[in-house]
Amino acid sequence: MSTIIIEQVSKKFKQHEVLANINLHIQPNEHIALIGSNGAGKTTLMRCLLGEYEYYGLITVNGLNPRQNRQAVLKRIGFVPQLPPPLKMPVGQLIKFAAGVCDTDPSNIVNITKQLGLDIQTFTHRPFNKLSGGQKQKLLISIALGRNSDILIMDEPAANLDPEARDIFLKLLEAEHAITLISSHRLNEITTLVNRVVELDMGKVVLDDKLN
Repeated sequence: MSTIIIEQVSKKFKQHEVLANINLHIQPNEHIALIGSNGAGKTTLMRCLLGEYEYYGLITVNGLNPRQNRQAVLKRIGFVPQLPPPLKMPVGQLIKFAAGVCDTDPSNIVNITKQLGLDIQTFTHRPFNKLSGGQKQKLLISIALGRNSDILIMDEPAANLDPEARDIFLKLLEAEHAITLISSHRLNEITTLVNRVVELDMGKVVLDDKLN
């Protein structure tokens, strides 16, 4: 079963401390709302979990260090970034690549795009960076949910979704069994999806509450 252990994790950019001695143990079946104002450290913590940044302290994801075992860690994580990456890869190729990385059938991803109202067939050959903001977001969500991941890390995932797609996305998320770490400014929107709330402020955990 998946677990995430974060112990005494700190991160600085130049002299600015973004994370200050973060301690969190995340267990199977935990669905966490990660909240806090802009600059609180939410995105930086997520990027550390993904092995993108060097940091001080200890992080293990399923017992593996995400910096030293990045490929193995990312294979089991579905990630939706706050800002879509500037990928030029055609949409169809991107779906096949994303599915191949984690040994998933590409049709799983395509099925979710359809549920979110994305007609993938019309732009299979279009470069990802030429899609609209909403189309990119739907595709990234579909890739994350279609990978059969152990862990979902989502940074403001519903930001560019139309109301109908947002409702469908939240229903899909409700059915998920993976550990979920979701950052959102709309706590009321995800309250029913989570069983734990962690609040960051100035790089520190100021609230860690389990919900009934």
